Amino acid sequence: MYLYLLTKGTMVWRSGTGSVSLNAPSLLACRSCVPYELEGATSQDRGNLISIQTDLTGPVAGLFLAEFAQPRVVTMTSEEPLLELAMGLIATELDSPRCGQPALLSRAGDILFIGLLRYLVAHPSPQGSGLFNGLADPRIARALVAMHGRPSLAWTLERLAGEAGMSRTAFASTFRQVMHKTPGKYLAAIRLAIAQRAVELGKGLKLAAREAGYTNASALSRALSRRQATGS
Repeated sequence: MYLYLLTKGTMVWRSGTGSVSLNAPSLLACRSCVPYELEGATSQDRGNLISIQTDLTGPVAGLFLAEFAQPRVVTMTSEEPLLELAMGLIATELDSPRCGQPALLSRAGDILFIGLLRYLVAHPSPQGSGLFNGLADPRIARALVAMHGRPSLAWTLERLAGEAGMSRTAFASTFRQVMHKTPGKYLAAIRLAIAQRAVELGKGLKLAAREAGYTNASALSRALSRRQATGS
């Protein structure tokens, strides 16, 4: 995916499904697999646009990228400390480049990305759902962190509800409302992503199944076959 930091001027992100206007200073995050164009008001605006590419290759990268089906725009007046820090570092370095500029810009890009994630978690969409909205709810966040941290554990609805500090019924209802899927289906998606990544790395079905929490290699094989058949 790409991050675009517009320090001055205006610009428009445009794709076949719509457009988003940027007014500096602002940050835009979008998926690199979606064809799009950036239209600047003037040639000078192009010089005020900083592009940062981020490669997400972890086993659950697909779950994360789903949060960027539409581009996300953050104005730099959001008072997110990390965003302000990264923007200041980048602007200063571009104005007065010194020794070690590539390394500094790389680190500043990392800080910018982390700041973006923190902002999206702290400011979830009121009508939205998904990973960022789940992490914005401290109770659901505890269950999500537990599942991602120990995916092979024999999680039950009761145990996850305990992690969230909620009753079984309240947790199941809230999780589904926020995440648009049941805890069981979300956990299954995590496990399948981890297992598929392990298989791609050549670990074999038996080891991949054990790492991801499947009962045996046959169960994993069936899950992989279902994903291949449905394409999801």
